[in-house]
Amino acid sequence: MISATFRFYAGLNDFLPEACRQHAQRRSFNDRPAVKDPIEALGVPHPEVGRVVVDGRAVGLDYRLEDGDRVAVYPEFAALDPGDEGRLRPPPPDAFLLDVHLGALARRLRLLGIDTAYANDLDDPQLVERAQDQARILLTRDRKLLCHGALIHGAWLRATDPELQVAEVLGRFSPPLEPFSRCLSCNGRLIEADMAHVAKRLPDHVRRTAPRVVCCSLCDQLYWPGSHHTRLRARVARYLAWRSA
Repeated sequence: MISATFRFYAGLNDFLPEACRQHAQRRSFNDRPAVKDPIEALGVPHPEVGRVVVDGRAVGLDYRLEDGDRVAVYPEFAALDPGDEGRLRPPPPDAFLLDVHLGALARRLRLLGIDTAYANDLDDPQLVERAQDQARILLTRDRKLLCHGALIHGAWLRATDPELQVAEVLGRFSPPLEPFSRCLSCNGRLIEADMAHVAKRLPDHVRRTAPRVVCCSLCDQLYWPGSHHTRLRARVARYLAWRSA
């Protein structure tokens, strides 16, 4: 039997029972497990882990524990640069995949021009497969989903309110923003509409007064500055203020 001591830092403590937060935990094992296994057994999904340091040396998640090891575990999106030696995975992409519980967040991120796929008809293995195939960070409120062994990039959102979730995404990932550039329904890029082709689909007052009409390059939905545009612009301004704060 061997034993090792684990210390989790920053936001990783959110995954631990309250009594175990912010201090070292000693665990015993009958064999020499890969460090990934006890980290997840203690409640922390591996995609949330950005760096593992054993007795001052950066190691991978496949490192086999030895008796007396002192393991420090840091979050993936902490403000530190582990360098190539400590990197557990490639740098995260700027695109996201949201699970069934995050539909309201998906529309808000698309409003900001963030590449945001949303799936409400996929099971867990299918979500992981899509995230991998499309090089996306999988966002979820389901901690168990993040423990899927094949998942490379993923994160558990702490907030339940969509507005707070926007702030969380902007703060953790800092994705590039291009407001009003994506379809709110399907995530397609918006392009300038050919008025000669879309005029029949527009209300009379829009044909007469709209300064600009755009359409989705995927689903062909049309957008123009309507009565709701002022509200959307105010929402975008609020989000941009969060980003720069």
